[in-house]
Amino acid sequence: MRIIRKYKGVNDHMKKTCAVLILILALMLAACGQNAGNTGYGQDKDTLIVTSFYPMYIFASNITNDIEGVRVVNMTEPQTGCLHDYQLVPADLKTLEKADIFVINGAGLESFLDKVISQLPDLTVIEAAEGIDLLEDDNGEENPHVWVSISGAIQEVKNITEGLIAADPANEDSYRKNSEKYIEKLEALKQDMHDALKDIKNRDIVTFHEAFPYFAHEFDLNIVSVIEREPGSEPSAGELAETIRIINDSQVKVLFTEPQYSPKAAESIAAQTGARIYVLDPIASGPNDAELDSYEKTMKENLKVLIEALK
Repeated sequence: MRIIRKYKGVNDHMKKTCAVLILILALMLAACGQNAGNTGYGQDKDTLIVTSFYPMYIFASNITNDIEGVRVVNMTEPQTGCLHDYQLVPADLKTLEKADIFVINGAGLESFLDKVISQLPDLTVIEAAEGIDLLEDDNGEENPHVWVSISGAIQEVKNITEGLIAADPANEDSYRKNSEKYIEKLEALKQDMHDALKDIKNRDIVTFHEAFPYFAHEFDLNIVSVIEREPGSEPSAGELAETIRIINDSQVKVLFTEPQYSPKAAESIAAQTGARIYVLDPIASGPNDAELDSYEKTMKENLKVLIEALK
């Protein structure tokens, strides 16, 4: 089975930065021929599942936990953020060449990989965001950060589980058992967070970039402004001035930065508005050897930060 979707919402910056390297990697793949391709399940020691980035790695690791003959590795480096400006490296190519299954978020986040994936006809691609209703920004561009909402994460775990079962039916019972166990933990976490936040009066926030709309929607928070529309690209003087005006007009007291990016712009805004800076983690990056409960731990830390900031 091979599942590949074409995605909307790829910005011109991503296209330009990735186009040359994609072509080079595609040529390398073509030159490798069938000897570098997959040999099919059961012929190698393990079924190798490769994930596109950190949250997909956590989800897939939970679903495959303790299943003999199934191995999960992550493609991108630990410091990678949300893949907005990620550039492929030769090591990524080598990892994908060995993969039997590739688990991606989808919803446009990994569109820069389409040409490379097309050179791997035996690779099964599972899109975690498949079928999920996507939020749109003011320009009508779909937001791919589904996993930042716990409800979104749960649906992605379900989608990954079904994809793995379809690709590797021999392990269906184990995949499903692990998935159900993990989903129970996520459902409990979601309820705990709703209970902890239900009585908070101040729900207006400013976030660093467009990673938190699903999170805000789930916990009834109001994002009044975003500091950097394109993470890694500092806002212009005009954009800074507009954000400062919105914060002053709405009397927002807190700004949330992200650990994956520089807080420089937020610090400038805070100095001119008196707003306090806190850190919310969209769980977009983490260590290669992430523990199975890494998602829950980070969400619990986000909850502590929210309570401190909004109360």
